[in-house]
Amino acid sequence: MKIAVIICAAGSSKRFVEKQKHNLEAVKKKQFSDVAGRPAFLRSIEFFAGRDDVKQIIMTIPAEDEELFKITHGANISFHGVKLCIGGSERFESVAKALSMVKDDIEFVAVHDAVRCCLTEKWVNDVFASAEKNGAAMLANPVVATLKKVENGKIVQTVDRRGLYEAQTPQIFKKDMLLKAYANLEKLDKSKISDDSQLVEALGEKVAIVETDFSNIKITTKADIAIAEAIIKSRTVDKPQGYVGPYGNEAQW
Repeated sequence: MKIAVIICAAGSSKRFVEKQKHNLEAVKKKQFSDVAGRPAFLRSIEFFAGRDDVKQIIMTIPAEDEELFKITHGANISFHGVKLCIGGSERFESVAKALSMVKDDIEFVAVHDAVRCCLTEKWVNDVFASAEKNGAAMLANPVVATLKKVENGKIVQTVDRRGLYEAQTPQIFKKDMLLKAYANLEKLDKSKISDDSQLVEALGEKVAIVETDFSNIKITTKADIAIAEAIIKSRTVDKPQGYVGPYGNEAQW
C-alpha cells in the first residue's frame, strides 16, 4: 500500500481556547497544546512517520498560525517530512485542500485528527489492513452510555444503543473513492457533515470499522489533556522482566 496521511490541525479550537482565557498562561489551541511533554499534533504525526506504507504526510494548519508555527515547530515538521497545508474555515475545506496536494502514485488516503493523540500501533495496523481489504475503513468504539433524546430540556426518548458506534480516526479510503466523495460535496447539506466517512457513505459505499475503545480520545477540553496524559502514561510504563533490585519500582518512573 502507498498511503498519504492528512493530519487535521486547522480547527479554531474555539471552545478549548475560551476555557483558557481566565488563565495567566499563554493561550494555545488544543492541537498545539502539550500532552505529556509533546504537542498533541506531533504525537499524532509520530504514529505514521517512519512507516514503510506511509509515503506522504500532509498537515493542515490555520492561516493565522502559519508564521509562528513554522518558527516554533518547523524543525520537527521538517524532520518527519511533513508538508503543511493552510486549512479552510471548515474541516472538509481543509481536507479538500490537502487532497489537492496528494501525490499521483498514492493509493490510499488516511485522515486523522491531530488531537486524537492516543492511538496505538495495533489500531493503525488493523485499520490500514481493513482498508486494503475493503476499500474503506475507520476506527470506532461501541457506544456504552445510555443515550437520551431531549427536546425543550426534557427527555422524549431513550435511544437504543445497540449497533451504535462512536466515529474515530484515522479513517482511510482508496484515493479515487475519497476524491469522488469530495467531488460530490456540492450536492450535500454541508452543515450536517461531520467526518469523511459520511461523504463516502453518501456515494453508497460501505465503510468497514475496526473496533477500539474510549482511550482513542479526542481532546476537546482542557480536562481531556489530563485524561490523555494518563492514557499515555499507562501504556509507556513497562514492567521490568526478572529481578531488578530493591529500587526497581522507582526506576520505572
